[in-house]
Amino acid sequence: MKLWLVRHAQPLIAPGICYGATDVAADEQATRQAAQTLAQILPPGLGLRVSPLQRCARLAQCLRELRPDLSAQTDARLVEMNFGGWEGQRWDAIPQADYDRWTADFGNHRFGGQESVQEFVRRVAAVWDETLREGVDTVWITHAGVIRAATLIAQGVRDVTQAAQWPQDAPAFGCWCVLEG
Repeated sequence: MKLWLVRHAQPLIAPGICYGATDVAADEQATRQAAQTLAQILPPGLGLRVSPLQRCARLAQCLRELRPDLSAQTDARLVEMNFGGWEGQRWDAIPQADYDRWTADFGNHRFGGQESVQEFVRRVAAVWDETLREGVDTVWITHAGVIRAATLIAQGVRDVTQAAQWPQDAPAFGCWCVLEG
């Protein structure tokens, strides 16, 4: 099974702002361009799972306008990690002590008070396992954190305890990677 992991287009939010689970729109022109490129390269008949946040939902809508053969399903488990009280704040305004607490207990600490990395990975793993059971090549339209978590899961890593385990790389806005399951 192939899993296409597509990242939404550039969000309409100032650089340096923590916006994980915050529902912000993406640049419309960049969204349409990503949809056009995907429409040309995706094989026919793929399953399509989509984060309900508007920056992903809009990309899925534009893609389906071009490729009605793709059946879409919204999946709230594909939402970006929720940073709770830090959502909407500048990353550089978050006190260093909060980063230190997070890195000291990276897997279990709820940075911002909402969701831990382990909870987030378990959420993404549930979608991963379900997608594998379905056994159909699938596209997820989602977020960088979800793609990073899926990359770890594809490597057999489901227990993230240290910040050094977390992948730094993710596709650029409006781009994707493909994993084999």
